Amino acid sequence: MQQVNDDTLAAARKVIAVHINYPSRAAQRGRTPAQPSYFLKPSSSLSQSGSIVERPAGCELLGYEGEIALIIGERTRRVSIEDAWNRVEWVTASNDLGVYDLRYADKGSNLRSKGGDGFTPVGPALIPAPAVDPAGLRIRTWHNGEVVQDDTTEDLLFPFARLVADLSQLLTLDKGDIILTGTPAGASVARPGDVVEVEVSGAEFTTGRLITRVAEGSTPLADFGARPKPDDAQREEAYGSREAAGLPAMPSAQPSPQPPALSAELKAKLESVCTATLSSQLRKRGLDNVSIDGLTATRPERRVVGLARTLRFVPNREDLFKTHGGGFNAQKRAIDSVRKGEILVMEARGEKGTGTIGDILALRAQVRGAAAIITDGGVRDFSAVAAMELPTYYANPHPAVLGRRHIPWDTDITIACGGATVQPGDVIVADADGILVIPPALAEDVADESIAQEREETFITEMVEQGNSVDGLYPLNTEWRGKYQEWEARRSDA
Repeated sequence: MQQVNDDTLAAARKVIAVHINYPSRAAQRGRTPAQPSYFLKPSSSLSQSGSIVERPAGCELLGYEGEIALIIGERTRRVSIEDAWNRVEWVTASNDLGVYDLRYADKGSNLRSKGGDGFTPVGPALIPAPAVDPAGLRIRTWHNGEVVQDDTTEDLLFPFARLVADLSQLLTLDKGDIILTGTPAGASVARPGDVVEVEVSGAEFTTGRLITRVAEGSTPLADFGARPKPDDAQREEAYGSREAAGLPAMPSAQPSPQPPALSAELKAKLESVCTATLSSQLRKRGLDNVSIDGLTATRPERRVVGLARTLRFVPNREDLFKTHGGGFNAQKRAIDSVRKGEILVMEARGEKGTGTIGDILALRAQVRGAAAIITDGGVRDFSAVAAMELPTYYANPHPAVLGRRHIPWDTDITIACGGATVQPGDVIVADADGILVIPPALAEDVADESIAQEREETFITEMVEQGNSVDGLYPLNTEWRGKYQEWEARRSDA
């Protein structure tokens, strides 16, 4: 199989990189782009397998990102999506290296942070693009021998053909140009002495491992240019989380408590009765303010029962959003720790002017086995969220990200949602009539009494259907209660 060589690197007039393309990376970053976005890397950043890359002197955060690289096979301009894959000649592995210490310097262009000499190693082998399925490739990255990235191209946000077609609408892709197609979750930071390896495989083909060794630079950056400015926000971005970066947890972060178990028997009881019945039983016990009001369901036909996990948003304040809004914030921690059968309940203060959940995080909750999501705020990517099996209860659709109005602040605390107080471990029951919050200590008794009430109402319904007046029947007076007991006895003997 053909190998990357000096001619391969020399043929690349442009190196174009995609910002976010893997769902796992989007979930980690907390944003899902509607359209692909790109940045350029100079061709002088290209290098081959086995190369040594320097972490610039004075810099701390040399990030690595294993990626699949596409090499264009012919001059391409305004190609259709249907024909775009035919313009790709080779597929290979790449490593999109960059220093987070300099991300601030070029207003998003990434020129200095990602354009350094050797910052785009590619290779070692070239896979012929026509021989593989672009949706059937696998990418893996090893850091000092440990697998840190392992993902496939099956569910990319933007398939490879779309990237080629999209780029070709405004610029000509020349033979030899390289497109870096995004990195999955798991990218992190390499230090001098570390070895990073990336491999792409598909069908019977493999690129082999692209090897990059990291060394410490010896020449400091000059005073007349941008100087390294690492901070905790960049450390969290570079490593992927505060924990991985060795940073203390946010002041609001607390370990997620293990809630009391909801037994299968109790869950089945609660699933067998409607919220209207449960509400009347709660009212008999003096609980009138236990309904979450004003929300719409994506799955109104479903009856949902589960224990509450809670998440609180506070109004956005720009200085606090910088410390609490980015990285693996409270929203992502809540989503990533929700357990099977739990219901994530969000306090958004009834704010309808922004989203509180989108498709990627909702999908993550669904994959983790959440029973439902409840928010008294907006939902982004609404059509995608509405199409999921996971029921979501929401105030309204809205296109804006949560940072417009919210800061994700803390989890697993007492919150307010839709006019009701919700505590972690409360029993949530939702159906077409509404959403109820049941104190765990009352749930068994309320369920049993609701089942008994609905049996009575079944009897009453039959009697009304037979032409009886509701006077004395609804509710049951002494005479009708005696008849009900006879009816119940007959049912038990049947």
